[in-house]
Amino acid sequence: MKEKLDKLLEHVKSSVGLQYNLKTNSLEISQKQDNKYIKIDFSEIEEVLFRDETEHKPFLQVNFVCGKKILVTDELIGFKPMPLPGLKFEKLPKVVTTTDLVSVFEAAEEALSAGMHDEVDSLKQVFTAILRGGENVGFDLTPERDWFTRLLSAKASA
Repeated sequence: MKEKLDKLLEHVKSSVGLQYNLKTNSLEISQKQDNKYIKIDFSEIEEVLFRDETEHKPFLQVNFVCGKKILVTDELIGFKPMPLPGLKFEKLPKVVTTTDLVSVFEAAEEALSAGMHDEVDSLKQVFTAILRGGENVGFDLTPERDWFTRLLSAKASA
């Protein structure tokens, strides 16, 4: 177990976009880009694997006892989006990050302004899949849950 934790901690310490807070039985890793963080209980880690992207940027894959996994890159924490009924899951990237929520939301704002309501509905599904995937691995995305509600109600009242 100590070897797994050391590998994870070493990677986070040497990263450009991540910060950490080491506790007695857990590690909090936060992303500088959006200040989102994930808390990892040491007892939940099954294994930590070293991976190398095609661009030769190393990252870690952290597998949890419960079957979930995250990818810890130099700047962000990646996770799988959550499949939703009616969403063409094969069109989504296999790994997303919390920062993708902003991109999808901005695309929805543009689509709404252009009157492309079908596109807004599709983007809302993509957003929800990313949001639920993030929450599933431990991110607190409570503020982001209301983004679409506010967007649609603001447009309706305009």
